[in-house]
Amino acid sequence: MNAYAHFLPPPYIEPRTGQVPSSGTETLPRYTRRNTIAQPLIRREPIEHVFQLVDGRRAWAILKLYSSAKSAKSIPTFYEKEKITGTLEIDAVKGDSSIRIITIEITGRITTSPKIEDNHTFLTVTHTIWSKSSDVVRVPSASESATGSKLVGRCAWPFSIPLPRKAKEIGGDVESHPLPETFRESDVHASVQYEVTVHVARGKLRTDNWIRAPFAYVPSSRPGLPSELRRLACEHNAPVPGPDVDPLGWSLSQGAVTRGLVFRSREAEVHCSLSLANPLCYTRGSTIPCFLKLSSRDSQALDWISNPNSIQLNLRRSVKYCVAATFGRTDIAWKKYYKDICTASWRPSRTIPSDTHNWYLEGEIKLPKDLKPSSKIGYFDISYSVDLCPFDLTGFQSSEDVEFLLSQPVEIVTMHPKASRHVSYSPPPAYDYS
Repeated sequence: MNAYAHFLPPPYIEPRTGQVPSSGTETLPRYTRRNTIAQPLIRREPIEHVFQLVDGRRAWAILKLYSSAKSAKSIPTFYEKEKITGTLEIDAVKGDSSIRIITIEITGRITTSPKIEDNHTFLTVTHTIWSKSSDVVRVPSASESATGSKLVGRCAWPFSIPLPRKAKEIGGDVESHPLPETFRESDVHASVQYEVTVHVARGKLRTDNWIRAPFAYVPSSRPGLPSELRRLACEHNAPVPGPDVDPLGWSLSQGAVTRGLVFRSREAEVHCSLSLANPLCYTRGSTIPCFLKLSSRDSQALDWISNPNSIQLNLRRSVKYCVAATFGRTDIAWKKYYKDICTASWRPSRTIPSDTHNWYLEGEIKLPKDLKPSSKIGYFDISYSVDLCPFDLTGFQSSEDVEFLLSQPVEIVTMHPKASRHVSYSPPPAYDYS
């Protein structure tokens, strides 16, 4: 029996409404979040965002975007498959014959340094709104003054521009990739930015005008289906079967052996075997189910290591990007930023009994709702891994000189699978009130 078993807190439980758990041997229900799947989806009205050019006190050019943002104070937000929808208004009170053409350009850009050569455009969509030439296709307008070769009075053009789902070739990468999510963080010197630009082009000796409106883009990526046994367990509110019962539902790591000294007096080794739920692709805001087997001939060493507070299993994010060569060099320099995002919580397995020389633990890594999804495009890459750190505790001093005992690459996506979701056995973090 594990020496720490009687110190472990019980799994988080919450009685169902109208039920009072008895003091007998009945199994208490698991923690479940509020069910939002069965509720009808209420589609919110689009939020209007206004950008304008002002001449004195008069706004003569107004761009209105209608997006899925939470409020008008937020940056316009568009999801994959949504169109960039809005209205452009030009107020040419006395007529303006200097305007030659009006276009809207949508761009996506990766910036890895202040240098111009480190700005890489992977998305360009140009849409002509109006042109002085009648040979150019114009956007239909209800304003009569917008149909001639000169703009007079107030003219308005509604537009709806679709975005491609994949980006063009960039950085010699001939393979097209899904558009990445907007990315900008203070501790990473690289960003992914999107922008809507209105260009009012005029004739010679006249200054062109621009309206620039940044927006956020969110891709729609979804994991594959879990194993049949896992789906059945979730549908019937039953314990999820472990790797011994459902090998198709878990991905087993190669395994590792950690060696060290127990109380600085004798050597011992512990075998570690980590399993993560299949497929190795998880939705942000959900959890990563984990299963850990620890085995050792030294029962005292196993007692120390199998303490859930001693097991450090982290989700690590890697942001990789490159900058242009300097000092005349022709190569490129890649930079990487690593960050541990969250850590697994553990409990003794409810499906496999432990013994003196084998200890089985179930765990969960709770993923933040705002976690950026995995992406790869040209000079920019966001990837994730689940890493088991060496054990470092009072009763067991590890002799391993490695950063990780085990490391498993995983993918993070934005949407839930088209199946029953994993039910968490742990309470939400204190800051999560959903």
